[in-house]
Amino acid sequence: MARLAGIDLPKNKKAYIGLTYIFGIGVSSAMDILKKAEVDPNKKISELSEEELAKIRSIMTNEYKVEGALRSEIQQNIKRLMDIGTYRGIRHRRGLPVRGQRTRTNSRTRKGKRKTVAGKKKVAAKK
Repeated sequence: MARLAGIDLPKNKKAYIGLTYIFGIGVSSAMDILKKAEVDPNKKISELSEEELAKIRSIMTNEYKVEGALRSEIQQNIKRLMDIGTYRGIRHRRGLPVRGQRTRTNSRTRKGKRKTVAGKKKVAAKK
């Protein structure tokens, strides 16, 4: 079983697809890593030798920030925005969409389940 950056890679996938299971590595980064390691991208993960995995592992640790380090950096960036009081930081703090989406309708993923507010009662007109 191939294990890189604390993630078990799926055995039956091609190498460039298998690497995308690691947080912070997409298809283009995976292709770049495999090219630098001189590994065929269409080779299955189960077919990779130990020395090929070692090459991939060394390139990833030296040149890319992945998994825990990347997640913590993202959280620190968000916290910094919130601390200095930027518009984006305030949106993060309030749990609203950060990138300019409308909020009158939609944005349920960010806002959570609807909180129903009772409407005003109509007063009957006297005759």
